[in-house]
Amino acid sequence: MPASSIDIILACSIMIMLASSAMAITSMTLTPYLNELSHNNDVERYEHLAKYILLNPGTPSNWGSDPEIVPNSFGLAFANSPHPYQLDIDKVSRLNDENAYSLTYLQVLEAFGVRDVGLRMEIKPLFDLSVDLVSNSTEGNETTYTFDVVTRKSELPISAQLSCYVISRDYVDNVVSSTSSSGNGSVSVTVPNLANGTALLVSFARVETQIVTFNVYPFSHNSSTTPEPNGTFMRLSPLNYTLNVSFSYPDEQVLRAQVFTYNYTFEMTQTAGDNQTAEYSVPHLLDASPMIMAITGVNASSIFAEWVSYPQLPIEIGADLSDLGAAAKVVPLTYIVTINSALYEFTVKFVGSR
Repeated sequence: MPASSIDIILACSIMIMLASSAMAITSMTLTPYLNELSHNNDVERYEHLAKYILLNPGTPSNWGSDPEIVPNSFGLAFANSPHPYQLDIDKVSRLNDENAYSLTYLQVLEAFGVRDVGLRMEIKPLFDLSVDLVSNSTEGNETTYTFDVVTRKSELPISAQLSCYVISRDYVDNVVSSTSSSGNGSVSVTVPNLANGTALLVSFARVETQIVTFNVYPFSHNSSTTPEPNGTFMRLSPLNYTLNVSFSYPDEQVLRAQVFTYNYTFEMTQTAGDNQTAEYSVPHLLDASPMIMAITGVNASSIFAEWVSYPQLPIEIGADLSDLGAAAKVVPLTYIVTINSALYEFTVKFVGSR
């Protein structure tokens, strides 16, 4: 395993554990930087603004979990957390425009309250996991699929442990594997042919307890139909440990609703619903891992599979910085943050408005 890639990840995670005193210091010294125009393009000012976002919960402090609340002041921190840079899973998810309860960039700017800067925020796992279907073979009443798996950080290979789940109709199975020091590995799953339709391979890769990434790969199992894009049949919006489902068609039937993490999987329980919506209770799993929620169902002759991650990542929200002129000064700042015990990369880019 190349030390340069994984050591950087681990060093960053240790740094945030040593930053406990930064929370109090930042809170005391932030105010002069909020609207101090003399610091318009000052990197120190932007660092204080970034820490304000990451170390403060905003107001009201529970704005993330209540879909009716638009925050009066903007902050992503988990309220009353004893640890710095611990973000709220629901506040983060409401920055994703695929969530039915997402904030707009204008709402974020209004709550942020700093009039002379634009910003763009991105949150993603600390390394990348790619999956590709390379072969399949049928024997008897079942089919085996083999996938190539690659784990990388900034184009450098990383060795990782793999935990992969296959879900098709109401069938679920788990296999474990790994990638080598070259970042390459393979995974094989076997699915009964009767569980035909769109299937999902839900994969997690882990290099340390808190450093986990994921990939969801849809494929056709014992079917000639190409999988439809995610979100075609349902809109899935996790919030406050409830999966809110909005059906795209009136006669859809759910076959299975499942939640996955690196170590665990459980079938979710429906708590409410009608012919257009449904709600499922999401368990509080004590696993340092993102959660993947998957629903398989039937719409007429189509057997589909939809999924969403919780926190709902990756996230990109904010100003479009691609068309800025050469004179514009964009200041990017990157931090390692914690969401439900797992580590992620948070990047905010600031640009002065004048």
